[in-house]
Amino acid sequence: MMEKLQKNPAVIHQLMQSQDGQALMHLLNGADGGASLQKAVMQAASGNTAQITQMLQQIMQSTEGAALIGRINETLQK
Repeated sequence: MMEKLQKNPAVIHQLMQSQDGQALMHLLNGADGGASLQKAVMQAASGNTAQITQMLQQIMQSTEGAALIGRINETLQK
């Protein structure tokens, strides 16, 4: 998923406009109002995707989060 998003920035815009993208952003922003997400994005932009990967793994631990990530992956494969 991350590789496809890096190769095609237009996909990111499309994803963020979708209902699933909005739900993902809500989960990623979490209790700290997005501070952790912002830090993770900055690190990912410089090549270190460990923190954003960890955040996604935490989301996938819930049934709702796993279903959400699954739908986003399906959308990205189309």
